[in-house]
Amino acid sequence: MSGSFRLAEGGRIDRDRPVAFRFEGRDYQGCAGDTLASALLANGVHQVGTGIRHGRPRGIASAGAEEPSALVQIVKPFPEPMLTATTVELRDGLEAHGLPGQGRLAADPDPARYDAMHAHCDVLVVGAGPAGLSAALAAARAGARVVVADADTEFGGGLLGSGELLDHAPAADWVRRVTAELARGPDVRLLPRTTVFGHYDGNYLVALEDRGPDALTRQRTWHIRAREAVLATGAHERPLVFADNDRPGTMPAGAARTYLHRYGVVAGRRAVVFTTDDGAYPAALDLWGAGAEIAAVVDARPEAPPFWARRCAEARIPVLPGHAVVGTSGEEHVTAAHIAAFDPDSGTIGAADPQACDLLLVSGGWNPAVHLYSQAGGPVAFDGAAGAFLPAGSVPGVHPAGAASGLRTTAQCLSSGAVAGVQAASRLGLEAAAAPRPETDAHPVPKGRPLWRVPDPDTEAPGARQFVDLARDATVADIGRAVGAGLTSVEHIKRFTTVGTGHDQGKTSGTLSTGIIAELLGTDPSEVGTTTFRAPYTPVAFAALAGRERGDLYDPVRVTAMHDWHVGHGAPFENVGQWKRPWYYPRRGEDMEAAVLRECRAVRTGVGMQDVSTLGKIDVQGPDAAAFLDLVYTNMMSTLKVGRIRYGLMCTADGMVFDDGTVMRTGENRYLLTTTSGNAAHVLEHLEDWLQTEWTHLRVHLTSVTEQWATIALAGPRSREVLARVAAGIDLDNAEFPFMSWRNGAVAGRRARVCRISFSGELAFEVNVPWWHGRHVWEALYEAGGPFGITPYGTETMHVLRAEKGFPIVGQDTDGTVTPQDLGMGWAVSRKKADFIGRRSFSRPDTARTDRKQLVGLIPAAGEGVLPEGTQLVETRVLPEPPVPMLGHVTSSYRSAVLGTPFALALVRGGRDRIGQTVYGHVGDRLVPVEITDPVFYDKEGARRDG
Repeated sequence: MSGSFRLAEGGRIDRDRPVAFRFEGRDYQGCAGDTLASALLANGVHQVGTGIRHGRPRGIASAGAEEPSALVQIVKPFPEPMLTATTVELRDGLEAHGLPGQGRLAADPDPARYDAMHAHCDVLVVGAGPAGLSAALAAARAGARVVVADADTEFGGGLLGSGELLDHAPAADWVRRVTAELARGPDVRLLPRTTVFGHYDGNYLVALEDRGPDALTRQRTWHIRAREAVLATGAHERPLVFADNDRPGTMPAGAARTYLHRYGVVAGRRAVVFTTDDGAYPAALDLWGAGAEIAAVVDARPEAPPFWARRCAEARIPVLPGHAVVGTSGEEHVTAAHIAAFDPDSGTIGAADPQACDLLLVSGGWNPAVHLYSQAGGPVAFDGAAGAFLPAGSVPGVHPAGAASGLRTTAQCLSSGAVAGVQAASRLGLEAAAAPRPETDAHPVPKGRPLWRVPDPDTEAPGARQFVDLARDATVADIGRAVGAGLTSVEHIKRFTTVGTGHDQGKTSGTLSTGIIAELLGTDPSEVGTTTFRAPYTPVAFAALAGRERGDLYDPVRVTAMHDWHVGHGAPFENVGQWKRPWYYPRRGEDMEAAVLRECRAVRTGVGMQDVSTLGKIDVQGPDAAAFLDLVYTNMMSTLKVGRIRYGLMCTADGMVFDDGTVMRTGENRYLLTTTSGNAAHVLEHLEDWLQTEWTHLRVHLTSVTEQWATIALAGPRSREVLARVAAGIDLDNAEFPFMSWRNGAVAGRRARVCRISFSGELAFEVNVPWWHGRHVWEALYEAGGPFGITPYGTETMHVLRAEKGFPIVGQDTDGTVTPQDLGMGWAVSRKKADFIGRRSFSRPDTARTDRKQLVGLIPAAGEGVLPEGTQLVETRVLPEPPVPMLGHVTSSYRSAVLGTPFALALVRGGRDRIGQTVYGHVGDRLVPVEITDPVFYDKEGARRDG
């Protein structure tokens, strides 16, 4: 096809504002108000891309968000993949090309801005067609706070593409009057270009507003809380399935009518119309009135509707009842429709007669857009007369209306919307009445007969070229294979065939596939049912969901009292949860490895200091605090004395390690727990969950105090000497201040709580002071440690030091499938307590298996470097044929200054029984020999912890 298919007048485009664009490397011109699809059709371009599986040409197959095949890659102004040409607003300089179902992300950051908005209203109306506008008008006149959201650039819905009259004037005039009245309302918010894509509990709906190409903010995500919701979401025209029904130039009749009246585009010069529904006849007559030749209206029903047959006869349009299109011809575009006599009851077809055409319009009925209603928990049921799933039952506060509830005429939609608006307002206690309904065209109520597929004349490969889902290139033959394999569930068949899993989520293919499955199984579509309608209704960019919460604003940044000191001393930072933790402190000329080795040597031979303020801290108070802690930790906590500290493990109900830390008893009924930095919030949530749902009788209060304390770790054989220079009121002698105890006193003139805790295996103290004194005390300790060569160290050094001692880190050396026994920490599981979280799971045969993965150490062979974390371990030097049995994997891996060699921790199947054996790490294309060792590499006797 070539030349212009734009009418000289008509449509809602602005012909005085030409828009230049490029598609597939060629220059074209459209008009302001066009979509990319309408502009391409105006220039005679139907083919947009190719099918994802078979590479067949794919064209424009709709006029809206239900588009299954016209996917494009935007190149300019900013690269964006997988957009439907039917929803891309044409803009000057737009450049795009078609897709074979796959796109390419931009290499550069998106320069656009995205925002989030929150709104509360009495009534949210989704859809601004005749039903939605009537509902909004009734609710607004009753005094309700109303929000109206519609995906289109202007309100009106199907009225904009129908050419209908309301009150003997163009329907657009009525739309304009109603919209203007709503806009004047003090409590009405109008949201064009806004797609409501999710409906959640309590009438919480989420919408995406596309602000247009020239807006400062490209898109907004709206979070809307509505007391009542009217869902006037319309319906999608259902295609028909026959051989080669995927050729470009084949589209729903309603879409061709929309292109005509909305965009002033005649999609073809000679059309064949194939229908089982009255709704295709107005499209045929409208196109004929615009100058297109209608070769024939092919109606699969035995008799044509008298009203429309008479109208077609007046226009000299041939009508062929009892016939069907059984195939098409053409390469990159349809050139002929093959028409044959057809008996829908017996399924027999006659000899096919090709009818030349450049446009094939089809109509198999309409599928109400029940997606949001279903997401809200609304039940749907199959209606045999409509051949579609309609809302059934009711959901409090949710009112489907218009075509979304299965109604077909404009008059019905206007009345239904007004009733829904009155009902919504009345539920709010407002006095509401429906406005007088405008007079509509006197057309009969459309009738249809569901037809899921036309028999395929191809007896060698039946159904192989009958396409059910253009987005996934899924055919009747694919569904037949699924049924032949024994599948009967629509959900299973969906996954076997991929029908409905594309970008359009089965808007046009879902009901079709149900009907075809029912035919093949010899049952009714109501027995087959439909797949689940899930959010989002249309694809939503991750950037829009993130809004401004990306980059440095993605998550709140939490810093310690000493953060500026770390910055001033050149520390790069590691993100741990929301915290910025110093990673290491490089000196001039040092890389990370050199800096970490230096810091490790300082702690092992002298003294180091670390900011550990980020450790989670939870204050536990109440008469039942001791009993509560006995239930949440695997070991006993109620026997802990005031002034003492105990290491503790927490497990989930399945017996897997969840977190670890220390428990400090600070009073008779008061404790302070520490948790891992990244897991602090999860631990508090875990404890509150059990306390508030299972153990409501316990008198316990939990308070997060993480940010109230600044904590400084002093570690190394000289740490006592450094602390002694600035501490007062604390006897630091081992006898008076033993390991795993705490004392109150003063440090650098500030009140402090000092603990004897070590995560390095060396003599160590943890100094806790109120947050606002943290920087002062840190600098005082740093100055006091100057004569001893005190060295600040970061998280990487901490990891090396603890790994040398075989101390695991939850979340790094565990993965949710590891028990305390797997870590060699069975000693931390009490046998005296009657119960604790996870206790019963330890008696399961699976947890007692000797071949479970266990924590062990690894030493690579001489000359080998540091093993990459995550390295898979195998038993033999030569890899067998896949699948290769894996023994386990490396969880932590470092170079050790004190050992003089790389080392690692790993989870290995039956690992403790393999100590001394050699296994192999799969690194790149090599197998590196490693020796399995005890996980404790340094000071196994623990002699260094007391100095």
